[in-house]
Amino acid sequence: MDALNGIYLPVPEGWEGRSGTNGAGLTTGPYPCPGDKKLKCVRGGVNSQAAEGHKATTAKGVAEEDIAKNAEASYGKSPSSGSDAYGGITSRKEVRSEPVTVAGEQGHLVRWKLSTAEGAGGYVQSVAFPSPLDPEKFVVIRFGFDASEKAPDLSEMDAITAGVEPLTGPGGTAGREV
Repeated sequence: MDALNGIYLPVPEGWEGRSGTNGAGLTTGPYPCPGDKKLKCVRGGVNSQAAEGHKATTAKGVAEEDIAKNAEASYGKSPSSGSDAYGGITSRKEVRSEPVTVAGEQGHLVRWKLSTAEGAGGYVQSVAFPSPLDPEKFVVIRFGFDASEKAPDLSEMDAITAGVEPLTGPGGTAGREV
């Protein structure tokens, strides 16, 4: 549950979920990072947060502005150590950009495929939509999935996005969401 932003994230089978003061997160498949074995990377990660510090005023604009930040946070330098967990991002390509409905709100998603110096590279996706608690503010859900056979299938990004519910939504789903 992400009480700050008023949403529930669905927790797929085999994933771990957590709630925090700044949002909620999901992870699966921890392993030593290919660029720095002292660090732990995950095969798939998702987190929700308030879209703060963005200049854009539309869901599309926020998603387009956020995707580069997401790429750096997911596959660039580690914010805690400054180390390149994947040896650095060597290229990026937009593979998807489209409107999407999230928690009953009209949003937008942007997905990039990244190549990295170490490891298999990955996919990042930023989904932005108005907060169910305050339509004047945006929520961003960031996804980062490795591009390997051991990582979750990209269809999980779509399933998680489709499964996001507003905190004020219908009951009967508690216990399986974060």
